[in-house]
Amino acid sequence: MTTLQPPAAVDRTARASLKRDRRSWTGWGFVGPFVAVFALVFLAPIAYSIYLSLFQDRLIGGNTFVGLDNYQQALQDDQFWSGVTRVGLFLAVQVPIMLGIALLVALALDSGRLYGKDFFRISIFLPYAVPAVVATLMWAFMYGTRFGLVGDINDTFGVSLPDPLSPDLVLASIGNIVTWEFVGYNMLIFYSALRVIPHSLYEAAEIDGAGQWRVITAIKLPAIRGALVIATIFSIIGSFQLFNEPSILKPLAPNAITTDYTPNYYTYTLSFNGQQHNYSATVAIVMGLITMVVAYVVQLRGMRKGA
Repeated sequence: MTTLQPPAAVDRTARASLKRDRRSWTGWGFVGPFVAVFALVFLAPIAYSIYLSLFQDRLIGGNTFVGLDNYQQALQDDQFWSGVTRVGLFLAVQVPIMLGIALLVALALDSGRLYGKDFFRISIFLPYAVPAVVATLMWAFMYGTRFGLVGDINDTFGVSLPDPLSPDLVLASIGNIVTWEFVGYNMLIFYSALRVIPHSLYEAAEIDGAGQWRVITAIKLPAIRGALVIATIFSIIGSFQLFNEPSILKPLAPNAITTDYTPNYYTYTLSFNGQQHNYSATVAIVMGLITMVVAYVVQLRGMRKGA
């Protein structure tokens, strides 16, 4: 037997349903602009790159669908893999040095024993505010053996310093520029994480008679592990995206920096100089997948309990 609801109950139910629908659309009203911008500037370019990577622009037949042929070519491309190897070496050496310096500076600032802490913090962070192009040009001038600081030192003191832009040293010189630029950025991440550690932990350590080194290893470093992982992931992504510094230094070191020096530079050369837009999109997608896998592995390893 069916029970009929009173008109007032039906009206309340309808109003409640209408209110829920209105709240749902209100939420989409707030999220909608971000979703639209995200789809326009992130998802759409990726989709278009994937589309381009499935075609080849041939003299006969025009833009022809080739499936995964471009990906097969990329996996066998020695120029591409030499660039990947080079940025991999760059990452393995430069990132630990940069993060280590940033961590030491953050710990020194957090210790409260550093004289002129505010000035020191601003001084370390200031290079990050310098645009990458300006920073690279500035260091390029200092690296110059004929017109720059290195050349002036050689002439003044009658010495012969190694050329920082030689094939053997140019990667280290680029690493020095990147480290100078981003130590302050990573220092700020670590310092911010250190400032939110509860003071009760420090008080308990003081009662137990723990020294500064013990406090760092047992309290501070475990507490900022998330910040360390985030900074590492950002640095890995930045290393694989290395482009500005090699492209700006190339006119000064044409024999040391080739057009395939890094994967991003290789992609740029293929697209804008070689007019190989389809293959350039393929290389970019493969490099993006490599970056994603490496960053994901680092995240899993860094956030694993007991790591």
